[in-house]
Amino acid sequence: MAWLMDVSSLVSMANMAILIALLAVYARIYTKTRATFTVGLMVFAGMLMLHNVLAVYGYFAMAKLYSDELLPYFAGIHVAELAGLIALLKVTVWPEGVKATPKAGN
Repeated sequence: MAWLMDVSSLVSMANMAILIALLAVYARIYTKTRATFTVGLMVFAGMLMLHNVLAVYGYFAMAKLYSDELLPYFAGIHVAELAGLIALLKVTVWPEGVKATPKAGN
């Protein structure tokens, strides 16, 4: 079951890469708009980053302390987070992918 810990670590690292991209996009948006909503998104992304950094550190530093029965749940949590972050990155970076309804009079 040690391979599940490796999977969880790799998925967490992928999560961190996406979070870095999101933080960069949010920082750029904030410098242009000064919107407080964007600050909230940056705090949210920062807390998720902290979660993933601590998870990866915990996997490597305390691997022997984790029960094999817990590893599928950890992997599932990180894969679900990855799916959510991919969706968030998509709507953040490529919002034109969502079809807009035409305005009246056009």
